[in-house]
Amino acid sequence: MITIRHRDERGVANMGWLNSNHSFSFGHYFDPGHMGFRALRVINEDRVIPGAGFPTHGHANMEIVSYVLNGALEHKDSIGTGSVIRPGEVQVMSAGRGIRHSEYNASDTEPVHFLQIWILPEANNLAPGYQQADFPAEQKQGTLKLVGSRDGRDGSVTIHQDVDLYATLLDGEESATLPLRPGRHAWVQVARGRVHLNGTLLKAGDGAALTDEEAVTLDRADDAEVLVFDLA
Repeated sequence: MITIRHRDERGVANMGWLNSNHSFSFGHYFDPGHMGFRALRVINEDRVIPGAGFPTHGHANMEIVSYVLNGALEHKDSIGTGSVIRPGEVQVMSAGRGIRHSEYNASDTEPVHFLQIWILPEANNLAPGYQQADFPAEQKQGTLKLVGSRDGRDGSVTIHQDVDLYATLLDGEESATLPLRPGRHAWVQVARGRVHLNGTLLKAGDGAALTDEEAVTLDRADDAEVLVFDLA
């Protein structure tokens, strides 16, 4: 079964400096029919104007993944990490028993466009942590590249949950398929472009939940960038 979460149905928050679309309930947007999917709790598509951002605030017991599409995102946290995240890079912050951080557009002239993803951890009160890794376009072109996993294999960032996160770039006749083991579920998020998921057209901002499907098949794409979550 495939359930589409159309981009125009998402929650919206427009604060002037921030324009955000929420696939699931978040902040002032509450939809009891969209509280997350399996361990996936938040997918926010955020656009932040130059020089603006989220001042220092706290999190606990959440795995927070940032995936930048355009621009640059500056991160600072209470465990001493300071970094800038750019397109192709994936950041995971394990909030664990508690962490404070800020996120700002690193540019004074260009906006930043990114996905903020929250995943429920497999255990509470873990030690806070931070990882960042670069996955160049050639590693994702025409294939599903593992960028996040429970065990950090193949150079992926470590997420404290039974989830494999893949990223792909597809265009034209390129295709990619992820077989799903019995009992597994998947969420597909189209970050840009257009792609067919198991025969159904999805556009930028669309998401889809897959249950009792044998595989995720992505094809007939038009300049698509897609994230695929393989979930327990």
